Amino acid sequence: MTEQKATNIVWHEGDLGRDERWKSLGVKGATLWFTGLSGSGKSTVSAALEQALVLRRQPAYRLDGDNIRHGLNKNLGFTAADRVENIRRIGEVAKLFADSGCIALTAFISPYAADRAIVRKIHEEATLPFFEIFVDAPLAICEGRDPKGMYKKARAGLIKGFTGVDDPYEAPVTPELVLKTGDSAVKACVAQCLNLLEAQGLLGGGAR
Repeated sequence: MTEQKATNIVWHEGDLGRDERWKSLGVKGATLWFTGLSGSGKSTVSAALEQALVLRRQPAYRLDGDNIRHGLNKNLGFTAADRVENIRRIGEVAKLFADSGCIALTAFISPYAADRAIVRKIHEEATLPFFEIFVDAPLAICEGRDPKGMYKKARAGLIKGFTGVDDPYEAPVTPELVLKTGDSAVKACVAQCLNLLEAQGLLGGGAR
């Protein structure tokens, strides 16, 4: 875990507890962590799920890998150390969203199992629901889609350390959900995510 460098700081408890907040707002928070190769459909599915949740009056917000690197993580590159910090930061942000009663949807390649385990631990220590969702599409399909042209650049040697080409992807062993986006339509994948949340009692609960 990252070293605590700040000193002389004290956690300030608010006047509003999580249970009271969630009950008053009629919501329950959680993080859905979408992981998979570039082009697997993480952003597409999470964007569609975000819309479906908001239309159900459930606060939801999508935290997308490239979008985050335009702001919060703009000072991070793609070295091993920067990738670890990239995932740690977004894990902490997702935790805050979930604590507020929002469904945080993160779409990050997050190729290393150890990094994803850290994010899970962050949520477990905060007693917040966390669901790892493996967006499972074969490399050939992802490369065929290549929506950002990254595979083409990686194959041409213009990008080094690209996941799936010259850097490994460690697939989840026991994810809460596997989405086979090579075989299933986006609508079907969204339905699977909604079913997961429904089964966990995270939809339709609380006052309205």
